[in-house]
Amino acid sequence: MKNLDNAEDLQEILGRVGRLTPQSQRVWGTMNVHQMICHLSDAKRMAMGERAVASRQTFLYRYVMRYGALYLPVTWPQGVPTTPEADQQVGGTPPTEFEGDRTRLLALIDSFRSRGEFRAHPLFGTMSRWEWMRCGYLHNDHHLRQFGL
Repeated sequence: MKNLDNAEDLQEILGRVGRLTPQSQRVWGTMNVHQMICHLSDAKRMAMGERAVASRQTFLYRYVMRYGALYLPVTWPQGVPTTPEADQQVGGTPPTEFEGDRTRLLALIDSFRSRGEFRAHPLFGTMSRWEWMRCGYLHNDHHLRQFGL
């Protein structure tokens, strides 16, 4: 199962992020490419405790959805709502300059991988390092597919 601790999987994600341009068009969803980069950065910051996020855990999400999202061999579905703190239409970090925001995302992916501890996921609760690296890979993959990469 792909995850950000695997060197090949990491290079795949970094290469796909590197192929994004300000002109990249979404295939589905509502965010533009620049908003998506900031959304992924917000998610990394929340996981590392650098950005506040409210817990929205329920039994269903903590046990059933977490297992399905991280362990079943399916791609994440389109249209799943995000937390308001990372929603570009509500409380997400606004884009500034494309290259700078992309560089920050790449640095955050590196910091995320270097992290020893993570805060509880807002929906899935406390997760192991492997689960965080799997979630990180899948979240990046989900939004890169949103832009055809």
